[in-house]
Amino acid sequence: MLELIAGLLIFLGLHSVRVFADGWRSRQIARLGDKGWKLSYTVLSLLGFALIIHGYGQARLAQVVLWQPLPGMNHLAALLTLVAFILLAAAYVPGNQIKARLGHPMLLGTKTWALAHLLANNTLADVLLFGGFLLWAVLCFRSSRQRDRAAGLVRPAGTRGRTLVAIEVGGVAWALFAFWGHQALIGIRPL
Repeated sequence: MLELIAGLLIFLGLHSVRVFADGWRSRQIARLGDKGWKLSYTVLSLLGFALIIHGYGQARLAQVVLWQPLPGMNHLAALLTLVAFILLAAAYVPGNQIKARLGHPMLLGTKTWALAHLLANNTLADVLLFGGFLLWAVLCFRSSRQRDRAAGLVRPAGTRGRTLVAIEVGGVAWALFAFWGHQALIGIRPL
């Protein structure tokens, strides 16, 4: 469990620097240079991510069950993860209406993914992993929206065609992951 916690602290802490210590981040970029900062950021992110994966896997071997999930939560989680995949795709498909309207669809997708997994899972490791990502995404989304407002950011409206592409890409990616990838990578078949 300590490995999972350490990984979350490193990974989410590093990804929160812009939210909680933007001045320090700017000083590090000035000190290390853009490439040096990105290299350090990448190496530490990969370390944190590896600790999360290994720590979560180890925690699943000695599960601490906290509650019994309500009936139907797996189905609700599947639906919510479909939304999360569409939001993730919308973050990368340029000119779509989802990104234009929501501003930060990747963070919203992360929140949706984490909430879905909290609803369907019931162990201490699940609460740490998915609860940690949910809290992080909520704080980052709030901070990002505040930065956007302060900068007077106005996004282009986006087109219906690009929005449909985002929905299709997200839907196909979700189907591949739900029906094959989750079992192959995580060892659990969600559907």
